[in-house]
Amino acid sequence: MVKNFLPNLVSLLLLQSSSSLFAVQSSPPQNVLLICIDDLRPELKCFGKDYIHSPNIDALAARGRAFTRHYVQAPTCGASRYALLTGTYGPAGNGALFQRAQNPKNPSLPAHFRDNGYTTVSIGKVSHHPGGRGGSDWDDDSKLELPNSWDRHLLPAGKWHHPRGWMHGLANGEIRKNAKDMDLFQALEGNDEIYPDGIAVDETLKQLKLLADDKKPFFLATGILRPHLPFGAPAKYLRPYKDAKLPPISHPNKPEGKTTWHGSGEFMKYNRWGKDPNKDDAFATEVRKHYAACVTYADAQVGKIIQQLNDLGLAKNTIIILWGDHGWHLGEHAIWGKHALFEESLRSPLIVISPEVKKPGTISKAVAETIDLFPTLCDLTGLKKPGYLDGDSLLPQLKDAGAPSDNAAISYSNRARTLRTATHRLIAHKDGHLELYDHTTPEGETKNLAKEEPGLAKKLLTRLQSQ
Repeated sequence: MVKNFLPNLVSLLLLQSSSSLFAVQSSPPQNVLLICIDDLRPELKCFGKDYIHSPNIDALAARGRAFTRHYVQAPTCGASRYALLTGTYGPAGNGALFQRAQNPKNPSLPAHFRDNGYTTVSIGKVSHHPGGRGGSDWDDDSKLELPNSWDRHLLPAGKWHHPRGWMHGLANGEIRKNAKDMDLFQALEGNDEIYPDGIAVDETLKQLKLLADDKKPFFLATGILRPHLPFGAPAKYLRPYKDAKLPPISHPNKPEGKTTWHGSGEFMKYNRWGKDPNKDDAFATEVRKHYAACVTYADAQVGKIIQQLNDLGLAKNTIIILWGDHGWHLGEHAIWGKHALFEESLRSPLIVISPEVKKPGTISKAVAETIDLFPTLCDLTGLKKPGYLDGDSLLPQLKDAGAPSDNAAISYSNRARTLRTATHRLIAHKDGHLELYDHTTPEGETKNLAKEEPGLAKKLLTRLQSQ
């Protein structure tokens, strides 16, 4: 009996082992493709606007879930990306990740995936410095923004010589030296590679091929620079806007009273041919058209990446996140740029594509924060969520677009902090001054109601201070 039992037992165990292996092979771990786009306003067809040409991003929204009330943690690249890559609130400046690198207490988002068996790769501007390094030209291997996070962190600088040159480059290798000598916008004839994003996206396509040949799951992050200043894109992307009629700029006047308004210094330092868009409507329209051209150029790069994902047979097994690192004012509140705590600086596109999305193409109006992406990706891939995260998973909203969130987003600058709910925004300055805006009224963020509604202002302040 025993002799007959043992072979049968071994056969049974082998059969179970084989069945388990088959189950693993038939349902491999989900890959992650994170596409970061700089300075991208939610001014896209899939977000309710109709003059921007962004067919590839719109197609992603149709396949997944677009969050129309997504807010970043800070209206500046470095601090916003800190929140994305750590899942926590943090410093307000562009050096946030370098500050963290001095004493990284907890694994970053890519490090968490790397620690769990993923190959992690970044290309382009994912952290604040393209390629993720410091030094005078942002290419010093001894100074990393995200230590122990990437298996490969790449920035092919091409004609732009180094990441710093790539970051503020115009066509054919033009590098910013003195900003006043570099044109604010440009559109030259040529292919996509005459501007920085073209060569970075070509590297992304190469890396996707390498990852497809690897047996490990991957976490690939790629950062598209445009529409970051200066506004440069191949001329073909400007042509659709030549005769386009743009919608009027909403509340274009400088706000009264104390706000986080600023003089658009980053924008104004470029060569503007002596023109000011706050005083010259024709020039303002020209600026907006060049911004739109840069968005369409960025959209074309998204299309190349998704096409490569499809061609390699990776689409069905890859979660896609498209994320804008913050918004951008195009004349609202007489600001041209980011850095303020108004809606235009803090609201940006967020699109999630995953098998968990039910009724794809349906938008979610739940208030979402960038810090929610880390726990969301853990839920979507089956990884354990670290206890140090500040955000909440968006899995309920992916399963049901109408599912509520806590309807609160916190953002900050060096001067103030803000709480955005589904209906209001409170801005609390460090000196105690408050701004309260009602988004259910036509005035929106032009009429400060803090003195008229002190009870609500106090209630929202208490909520803000509790975070």
